[in-house]
Amino acid sequence: MDELSTLQTIAVMAPPFILAIVLHEVSHGWVAEKLGDPTARNAGRLTLNPLRHIDLFGTIIMPIVLYFATAGQFVVGSAKPVPINPYNFKNPKRDMALSSLAGPGINLIMALLFSFFLRVIIPPMEELFPKQVWEWIAIPIAYMLGYGVLLNILLAVLNLVPIPPLDGSRVIYWILPDRYAAVYYRLEPFGLFIILALLASGALGWIIGPIIKPILALLLGPMAQMNL
Repeated sequence: MDELSTLQTIAVMAPPFILAIVLHEVSHGWVAEKLGDPTARNAGRLTLNPLRHIDLFGTIIMPIVLYFATAGQFVVGSAKPVPINPYNFKNPKRDMALSSLAGPGINLIMALLFSFFLRVIIPPMEELFPKQVWEWIAIPIAYMLGYGVLLNILLAVLNLVPIPPLDGSRVIYWILPDRYAAVYYRLEPFGLFIILALLASGALGWIIGPIIKPILALLLGPMAQMNL
């Protein structure tokens, strides 16, 4: 496939990125509601309308800065977190962990769906179109699906890193005895700075890279070798 320009890359990356972060947040709120907390629905956040979820820094500024700062090698972002009130849960620690795991869970499901369309549905369709028309259609679709896999796996794995306030920290909080959980959550005000420091030092890549690479190789096949 031909290499994409910067504008083309942003154009094919934006739709799966927006879908990934919107569904990530909606899934948090949806599972929380099933567990007894209607806060997200009452706030109008159980919707696929991206305008209800866009965060100026997490959805727009951070991905753009990371894209240019890393020459397109690392892009991640976030939507505005859905509000959850753990006091509405019967078992606050457990149910908060379960609602938190819903975000990475839906990202993994979406990665599998994007991979299925990329590797199973799209290839047989080539016979239905003339070669030039197919290349004009297939290249952006293939890149969009490839970025859908990449971004969803990246979001799922990154969010499972056990640093507050990432989703993985809620699981650790659930597992720890109350005394130690309270100490652990004192890290939350510093969590973003810890994550940025790990990213700037390259340590974040060392942590999640060995997990992400084999998953991408499995889901993307030959396309995993491309410069997505």
